[in-house]
Amino acid sequence: VLRIPVDQIDPNPHQPRRQFDADELKTLAESLQSHQLLQPILVRRVEDRYQLVSGERRWRAAQMAGWETIPATVREADDRTAAEWSLIENLQRRDLSPIEKARSFQRYLREYQATQEQLARQLQLDRSTIANLLRLLELPAAVQREIETGKLGAGHARALLPLGEESLQEAYCRRVIEEGWSVRETERQVAQRLKSDEANPLADLERRAGKLGKGVKSRQTQALERELKMAIGAKVEIQQRGKQAGKIVIHFSSHEEFERIHRILAEGRVARDAA
Repeated sequence: VLRIPVDQIDPNPHQPRRQFDADELKTLAESLQSHQLLQPILVRRVEDRYQLVSGERRWRAAQMAGWETIPATVREADDRTAAEWSLIENLQRRDLSPIEKARSFQRYLREYQATQEQLARQLQLDRSTIANLLRLLELPAAVQREIETGKLGAGHARALLPLGEESLQEAYCRRVIEEGWSVRETERQVAQRLKSDEANPLADLERRAGKLGKGVKSRQTQALERELKMAIGAKVEIQQRGKQAGKIVIHFSSHEEFERIHRILAEGRVARDAA
């Protein structure tokens, strides 16, 4: 453990939390003025400076307390390893919202061109846990804000996804909060709405095509795409051609992702044949 000048340390770019509670930092800073830091922060060397891996609240509070140096453990790590360490630490934090966790996952996947399966293995999680968090980022910004503030639970939020249309998701989000729906009640209300709109999805797509204009998808099409996306774990597009024909396009970003999708579809066929 070394004592490192606080001004020689840079924040962690993979830190999912963008806002730090000022009162909590002030309380921690006051505590540091009369007590020693029990747990050193974790940093890594980046050129001639240090970069935080974990302990940003402690680092910020130490600066508020007027500390010139802070106890730190220095580890050697490349960018990807440091990002993984940060993700593992943040998963254990109860005060981190599902949206903040999802954003950190999304950044890692994009930055390192990784699949959800690869990330799940690194974090020792089920792929479904990664997928369920990432799906929250498909919701409108207004709904995501309610998740961040804790007014809307992740389970409630996932139940809104099949609605497809942002205005509907926002409206149902307000009802969940105002009327105090449980997750089960939210699922029931959404299913009831979809059932009334989708008694005959393909006929409805056909009927609404002229109203919506070329290239504009109806709410029912979007809901069907989301349903398939939930089942497969990949982006799915429904492209209708003529009255009855069309195609379903499944997107993949790597060979590993293709193999995963192929495995899901093949296993479904085997299960169907066995039945």
